Amino acid sequence: MATRPEEIRTDAAPAPVGPYSQAVAVGELVFASGQIPLDPTTGALVTGEIELQTERVLDNLAAVLAAAGSSLERAVRTTVYLADLSHFARMNAVYERRFTGNPRPARSTIQAGALPRGVAIEIDVIALRDGRS
Repeated sequence: MATRPEEIRTDAAPAPVGPYSQAVAVGELVFASGQIPLDPTTGALVTGEIELQTERVLDNLAAVLAAAGSSLERAVRTTVYLADLSHFARMNAVYERRFTGNPRPARSTIQAGALPRGVAIEIDVIALRDGRS
């Protein structure tokens, strides 16, 4: 019998601003929607250097994954969207510090023509649940 998709939702990450879920879990996999640097408490955009925006995005993703019984360490695939590929090295330094699992997730990084609300970065993740959910 097929496993039914389960919506994952948490107030510890920004609420969806459209007809999508923060994440969907199917069996042991979690598919987290792209996060941008929004503060989940205030809804305000986190602006400033790419490092600060990357930290906020990864904090948001960590919160969504935690709600699904997972974590950044359980990530198997990410996609990083940068508004400016010249920010790659600085984003990558934060990314390397935050994704500590072994092996690290497979990843694609692309320069996007434009991102929501004019942000510099968006990241989505596919991760494994830890089996306790």
